[in-house]
Amino acid sequence: MAAGIAVLRYRLYDIDRLINRTLVYGLLTAILGGVYTATVLVLGQLFGGIGAEPPSWAVAGATLSVAALFQPARRRIQAVVDRRFNRRKYDAVQTVEAFTARLRDEVDLDTLSAELLTVVDQTMQPTTASYGSSHRYRHRQRAGFEDLTVDSP
Repeated sequence: MAAGIAVLRYRLYDIDRLINRTLVYGLLTAILGGVYTATVLVLGQLFGGIGAEPPSWAVAGATLSVAALFQPARRRIQAVVDRRFNRRKYDAVQTVEAFTARLRDEVDLDTLSAELLTVVDQTMQPTTASYGSSHRYRHRQRAGFEDLTVDSP
């Protein structure tokens, strides 16, 4: 009992990952097994008659359909499990994707710095965060347009 508590409390042996994979592949096996069984039974009833053995092409078709459904079903089930049981990871991915979309449109360095610190704070939740640049930027206006120059340190 003490070993079980220690494993759960201190996250030994990557137990969260083990539970996640068990849920995903257990659900995937149950769903795809049900799809396979239903497909073979329906095609067998339609083309083989009641009580007769299903035709071999029906079994082959059901096998191919389950093989084709494997990766899309696994991705969807993984997303549902992550959203339900690993919310911080799911939220972090959503935050980084939103920052990437904003990054394409933003050109102001100060705004980008502030947004980068916000994203780091939201995704990793550090105790402190800072952003340093190796160059100092100086703005000057000349002839009606703004010019950005870099001062050497």
